[in-house]
Amino acid sequence: MKRAIIICGENVQDQEWVYPYYRLQEEGFEVKVATKDGKETTGIIGIRIPGDTAYDQLKVEDYEVIVLPGGVKMMEKIRQEEGVLKFIADFVASGKVVASTCHGAQLLISARAVKGKKISAYYSIKDDVNNAGAIYVDAPFVTDGNIVSSPHYKHMALWMKETIRLYNGRHND
Repeated sequence: MKRAIIICGENVQDQEWVYPYYRLQEEGFEVKVATKDGKETTGIIGIRIPGDTAYDQLKVEDYEVIVLPGGVKMMEKIRQEEGVLKFIADFVASGKVVASTCHGAQLLISARAVKGKKISAYYSIKDDVNNAGAIYVDAPFVTDGNIVSSPHYKHMALWMKETIRLYNGRHND
């Protein structure tokens, strides 16, 4: 079974949760959503987002793909969750596929997982990306190793297409 996890919190950018959630299901993934307590949360524009798993229950071996949606207001809180940051760091180190969009790159930065990597992210955090030792790339998506990153939800179709291509290139499903 192909399994993916989307890391969410209050005020996640709704579109950046919705599109990967359904697109990965179309590809046959079982998609789970992690929230602080494993319960429903609300996106920045009001969409109710179900929670399947609490942050403290996350295990790298349970998933093949991780999605890090953006939401600048979500980042203020979620970047302080040490368990989430460790999970992300371990996931990146595992070589499994990581898909980050918009301000989701801030989770990669806080997890200290971007040094030396080419990363695309929302233009306002270009300095954060570069100051973390990564190379900011202004493109609809960029792939570096196991990380596929994108700057904005207007590029979600290309970002998810590349995420799925990368996954399929590493698996014979």
